[in-house]
Amino acid sequence: MKFSRVICIFTIVFSSLSLLFAQDWKPVAGKMMTPYGKKVCVDSVWQEYPRPQMTRSDWKNLNGLWEYAIRPVDVKSVDKFDGKILVPFCVESTLSGVGKPVRKENNLWYKRTFQVPQSWKGKHTLIHFGAVDFSTTVWVNGKLVGEHKGGFDPFSFDITACLHSKGDQQIIISVWDPADEGYQARGKQVNDAKSIWYTSVTGIWQTVWLEPVAKTSFESLYSVSDIDKEVLTIHPDVQNSQGNELVSVVIKEGDKVVSKVEGKAGVALIASMKNAQLWSPNKPFLYNMELTLSRTGKVIDKINSYCAMRKISIGNNSNGQTALMLNNNAIFQYGTLDQGWWPDGLLTPPSAEAMSYDLKMLKSMGFNMLRKHAKVEPARLYYECDKLGLLVWQDMPSGFKTTEERKNNRFPSDKIDWDKPKDDALQFEKELKAMIDNLRFFPSIVMWVNFNEGWGQYDTKRMAEWTKSYDPSRLVDAISGWTDRGCGDVFDMHQYPSPCTEPANMYPGRAIVLGEFGGLGWPAEGHLWFTDRKSGGYRTFYDASKLTNEYIQLVHHLKAARYAGLAAAIYTQTTDVEGEVNGMITYDREMCKINPQILRIINTELYADLPKSTVICNDNQMSESTILVRSQKPQYTADEKWDLKTGRVVMKKGEEAWLKKEFKIKQKATGYYLSVWADGDIDFIINGKLAFSKFIDSWRHYESINLSNYDDMFVEGDNSIVLRVNSRGGKPLDFSISSYK
Repeated sequence: MKFSRVICIFTIVFSSLSLLFAQDWKPVAGKMMTPYGKKVCVDSVWQEYPRPQMTRSDWKNLNGLWEYAIRPVDVKSVDKFDGKILVPFCVESTLSGVGKPVRKENNLWYKRTFQVPQSWKGKHTLIHFGAVDFSTTVWVNGKLVGEHKGGFDPFSFDITACLHSKGDQQIIISVWDPADEGYQARGKQVNDAKSIWYTSVTGIWQTVWLEPVAKTSFESLYSVSDIDKEVLTIHPDVQNSQGNELVSVVIKEGDKVVSKVEGKAGVALIASMKNAQLWSPNKPFLYNMELTLSRTGKVIDKINSYCAMRKISIGNNSNGQTALMLNNNAIFQYGTLDQGWWPDGLLTPPSAEAMSYDLKMLKSMGFNMLRKHAKVEPARLYYECDKLGLLVWQDMPSGFKTTEERKNNRFPSDKIDWDKPKDDALQFEKELKAMIDNLRFFPSIVMWVNFNEGWGQYDTKRMAEWTKSYDPSRLVDAISGWTDRGCGDVFDMHQYPSPCTEPANMYPGRAIVLGEFGGLGWPAEGHLWFTDRKSGGYRTFYDASKLTNEYIQLVHHLKAARYAGLAAAIYTQTTDVEGEVNGMITYDREMCKINPQILRIINTELYADLPKSTVICNDNQMSESTILVRSQKPQYTADEKWDLKTGRVVMKKGEEAWLKKEFKIKQKATGYYLSVWADGDIDFIINGKLAFSKFIDSWRHYESINLSNYDDMFVEGDNSIVLRVNSRGGKPLDFSISSYK
């Protein structure tokens, strides 16, 4: 009876404290919220273990209410704070409870107290930061414990020497962030958010936590699988080693031990993995892994982890086209451009449940991949991708100014890379290395993307070669879109909205990929971030049926690009983000714009066996070809005269012309497709009859057009395709014809 009364009293006290904390915090009023953001509580925010790749049982979460202050950069300490902020949400976000910008002329200050459990006595106490944007200084009990620069990588400090023997401990943090007024890696953050640029993020935006460890302990871990040799090479990093420690590794399939290996600390361990189950999107199999660190027979540290056996490489598909290979088999990779932004948390998902929602929706929609665009996520996101079977292309966030010095950045017409300031280049490369070091553990990551669309692009070849040499177990996309420099494992194109490709094997040893396309917009009423301005996509629709039909057409044409040799494609994008309304899901995560079941049916058709493709009439991409041209409407009579021209045809604005290619069909194929470079309204005429009309705006590559809906218009024997073009002017016109069986 007395015990029950004690429990009741404790419950009342705890509930009262929770209510008191809640009164100190509430989301910023009048802002868009997700269903997950509406459930956030101050005493239970992001309680999941933040490092799933290397777990220990003992830790302490420091998320929750902290004090904050915004002060000019010349202020060296703060006595009086401005109020409460909910960590780990950045100060600009709704869920922080603050919702204020900081700007480069100010620092953001944090303060809180905590206690260290008595059971940690005799161990070293580490403080871990998942990510803080951008430049961070940390004091504990008035003593400086460390500084860190980098907005996306985790970092830690040993604070043991600064701790009191008991009672409250105080932590103070100062953060400075120049946003888009500096060259640091920041992704798409700007002070003036609009168009494709988003609200700036300052300060703590991932979990802060404490951990007790022995002086000599595991610091980091990654493994590299070799499915051909049937081995797994394990790289455990041990800090403060005395040189006489042993590392033991046990790999399990469920409770069954499949491999054991032991060796000296500081040396890579090679575990035999005979007849291993391989990881893939269809079967994302993960092995459990236990690591023990011992000295003279005594265990001094133990961690739990996991691993996978998989191989990513470049090879040839069944048609001899350069392809992306997974486990020595060609795999067409199809995913979304995934920004990872949230209306209530900005860079920070409201919860682990919210983060998982996006990934599970992508999987249910039939995608097997995502490109993590201009952002590095918390480790738990990649863990979820490992479990779900989602391949990941990981971008290095861009570093460049969008204000007065934007002219210094390289764009498509530029012939040379940007001469980036030396100190900023060194910082960028430090952060690139940190990103790889912290993420190379996760088997779902198969591609590093160094630069995007010339945004801060510099020393492209050197950076690609360094990345490949540092992590040879993955592919490297040297530059996604625009300014290819002939290096990296892939040639990456961006074109909106329609899919495109380049001729198969045009770039020997490099797979051809479509790093961005689509971008179909629907500004769904009641789900818009900006209500005072017009929002749209690369093409804009206003209801589900029209958007769905247009998406189906894009994928229909994407099949033709795949037949021609395209190895991967990335649709823009997972969700709406602020002024962008081209997501599969609205920004508030309240509505899927296209039925996921329909998407799954349409998308999974892209993974079917590849048909044999044959070029019937060449275009001018690989070698010079001819085309028949008329300036007057043809009658398609046998004696009708056409001008024979070599190379691409250039037309003036408003000029009308007919372009023809003739070919023979000995035996009808399963289907036909075109590769077209044009700029204007096009009529497609097959054997003298209008098949369809389409507006084409080729940006940098030939658009792919699937003709399988018009197979019955082709005949055995003589055939022709004519393009009637009403040109917008200036761009060359060209096309080729291919068949597939």
